[in-house]
Amino acid sequence: MSKPAARLMLKPAWLALVREIADQGQLQSAAVTLGMTQPAASRMLGEIERQVGGPLFLRQPKGMEPTETCRTVLRRARVILREMTSMATDLQNLHSGFAGSVRVGAVTGPAVRLLVRAVRDIKQQAPDADITIDAMPSRDLLTLLTAGELDLAIGRILPEFDVQAFNILPMSDEKVSLLVRGQHPLARSPSVTLTELHGYEWIIQQRGAPIREATLSAFAGLGLTEPANVINSPSVLLTLAYIAGSDAVAPLSDEVAQLLIRPPIGAGFVILRIPHDIRVPPYYLLDLRRRPLTPLALRLRERLIALSRA
Repeated sequence: MSKPAARLMLKPAWLALVREIADQGQLQSAAVTLGMTQPAASRMLGEIERQVGGPLFLRQPKGMEPTETCRTVLRRARVILREMTSMATDLQNLHSGFAGSVRVGAVTGPAVRLLVRAVRDIKQQAPDADITIDAMPSRDLLTLLTAGELDLAIGRILPEFDVQAFNILPMSDEKVSLLVRGQHPLARSPSVTLTELHGYEWIIQQRGAPIREATLSAFAGLGLTEPANVINSPSVLLTLAYIAGSDAVAPLSDEVAQLLIRPPIGAGFVILRIPHDIRVPPYYLLDLRRRPLTPLALRLRERLIALSRA
């Protein structure tokens, strides 16, 4: 046989044949596995051997034994075939909407209630999907979305942003819960009014934040002034650390508060029972009109919509 060409042109089907013959030890069995006739497999093997410049198998009474040349080919062939299979899987995932990357952000409530569940569902179907989650105020979300640094956002529409730039889908409003430590003097009360809470210390988001504005509006609706003893903090972690060691009251999204009162965290915190709900204006699912969503982002968007309507 001639020497192998400097540049081999071995087709994936040829490599698959070499692998099957090596694994099964029989040309006929390999041909059946690959859906070929034995004469066609024999002709293909001959062409491969011509390309590599030597025999790949020794014909023995008990079957076909790989030569050293074959073992050299097989070391590479198995890697190439695995990569080909992986590529096919990646393409299938891409076409079905489970490949690529997506970055999504949300205000805290829907991040806990919807986004975590939606992402978990997607990852169960596509573990390799590259998903980044951010939780932040609506102003930051809309800024990043406008800049193209987020694919999807769940937040509130603010007047300084051009609503025409977004695809907008209404989702839900948000309930505010008042969280305190388990040892708070009012923790076991069957019902607590805002009048009773007015004189307590509060740790609350900065001015302009929807939860803060809804809470202060609830005081105003009862003819009460704003609480005087207030600490401003947007950090949920700092808020928890503060109320854990004081009698301060923290207004939080109900989804977040419900998460915090469940074990193993829950032993330390209580949601106060108040006679009337405090509600924050609705939030929306947003994406940029000028930037088409990837298949993965579309899948995540569809899952978020389904969960919001469940």
